[in-house]
This record gives sequence, C-alpha cells and structure tokens, in this order.
Amino acid sequence: MRTIASVITAAAIFGGSALAVVQAQGHTHTTQTVTEAKWGPAPPMLPPGAQIAVLSGDPSKSVSYAVRLKFPANYVIPAHSHPTDENVVVVSGAVTFGVGEAVAKGAAANKTLPPGGYMLAPAGVNHFAYTTQESTIVLFGIGPVEFNYVNPADDPRHAKKTQD
Repeated sequence: MRTIASVITAAAIFGGSALAVVQAQGHTHTTQTVTEAKWGPAPPMLPPGAQIAVLSGDPSKSVSYAVRLKFPANYVIPAHSHPTDENVVVVSGAVTFGVGEAVAKGAAANKTLPPGGYMLAPAGVNHFAYTTQESTIVLFGIGPVEFNYVNPADDPRHAKKTQD
C-alpha cells in the first residue's frame, strides 16, 4: 500500500512538473535589438506623449510581459497603483520615482534613477514618476497591466475630448 501511495505521489509531482515545462515551452524565444523595436503610441491609461514597444507577452492578459516605454522630456505620470507588481529598469535618460498620493517634485524621498537603475512598485502601492529629459524604461511583470489613479481626474482615459 505504501508503494502505491509513493507512486501516486511521484506521478502527481512529476505530472505537475511536466505541465510547467509544457507551459514554459509555450513562450516564443525572443531576441531583439533596440533598433528592431516597433514603437507606437502608449495605451490611453498613460498620459499622451509616451510610446510603447512590446517585447514579449501581452500586457493586457494574465501572463508575463515585457515592454519598452519611451517618455518625452518633462513627462509626468500622476500618482497611481497597480493590481500586480511593477518592475522597471531605466534604459536611457533618467526617471524620478516617488511614493505617495500626489506628485511631489523635488521631495527628499524621491529617487532619480539613471540607466541601469531598478524600481519595484509592489501591487497596491501609490507611486508617481517624472522625467526631465527623454527617457526609456523596460517594464515587466505579470499582467494584466492596469493603472489605478489616486485622483480620478488624473486618469487620461477620462480626459475631455476637444473638438477641432
């Protein structure tokens, strides 16, 4: 009886491992130079002016993803949080990050990260970001990516459309 239980336990363990391998093999191997990035407008959850290039995955789904985001000089992302952890690596320029309910430029607790700098914003933590020069980041994590702005009026999805 003990042998049967051991075989069933081993099968469950190895069966689960086999499933993980199949899922891991479902991803496409991706290599890409910076010049191969296909840039387009960032999603409307970000203020206008940012550009995005998807590196892997689908940020709108519950899967792992990686994207490049390019911000113009003097770009501001108002205070917001995410339902999942957000990982950021600065690739070019410099990005200042702060934690809180509103953008506080120049606050002592803010940190400006140069290329190579890393920031982790845990799920549910209100934070903001801004640039003084054109800057590029790599953002990665498990989706779906969502921005929950502290002040609903800061959410660009709710901006009033102007008529030409």
